[in-house]
Amino acid sequence: MCGRYAVTLPDEAMRQIFATDNLIQSVPRYNIAPTQPVIAIWVDDAMRRTAKLARWGLVPGWVKDPREFPLLVNARAETMATKPAFRDSVKHKRCILPASGYYEWQTLPNGKKQPYYITLKDNEPLALAGLYSSWMGPDGEEIDTVATITVPAGPDVAHIHDRMPALMRGGQIDAWLDTKNVRFAEVEPFVVPQPAGVMAFHPVSTRVNSAANEGADLIAPVSETIPDDTNDKSMTVKTKKSTQLDLF
Repeated sequence: MCGRYAVTLPDEAMRQIFATDNLIQSVPRYNIAPTQPVIAIWVDDAMRRTAKLARWGLVPGWVKDPREFPLLVNARAETMATKPAFRDSVKHKRCILPASGYYEWQTLPNGKKQPYYITLKDNEPLALAGLYSSWMGPDGEEIDTVATITVPAGPDVAHIHDRMPALMRGGQIDAWLDTKNVRFAEVEPFVVPQPAGVMAFHPVSTRVNSAANEGADLIAPVSETIPDDTNDKSMTVKTKKSTQLDLF
């Protein structure tokens, strides 16, 4: 699954690279976790490519009480078109989430989990394929929410984890976002693992395990040997419900 990622692009660079009609003021973020606000890009009703702030964790519009609905952080590419929570978004509400890289955890022989920071080998920004939905509350409040799409891991990263986020590249982005003119069947072939030689990765500090930690040091390479730190048990993210989402 994709449970953490980083966005370090300057605001204006993000606007230019992803060709949005607006700009969202932001700061570099190195440890984005579920339930947090994220920048997502989709085409609005006026056919403008717009950057929006949305909550990471999709809530379908038909949900009555989000507090009683499971957190939908990821949508599996193989089944999303038939799942009630995702099938409307697959047709009408596709988006991308800009990222600089994402994290995944490899289970080591000793049972511990080594985090890795994963990027494109050419250092280009990532466009994580996503789905969005707008939930309307009883008092008229509207909340935009998103989920990232995952696919089986490509050959570069399959030894780290068996899933990876689906990535849109180049002209694929235009077609993926154009839900008014492009049917899902036409863009479904884009939702596949990345081929060999495309992804780069390196081990990083277990400090990324806690969503409370931030900073550029989280993406810095470290030795693959994990110290026996019995205090490092923070492998979960607390949600607004004070429940816990197991990232692994």
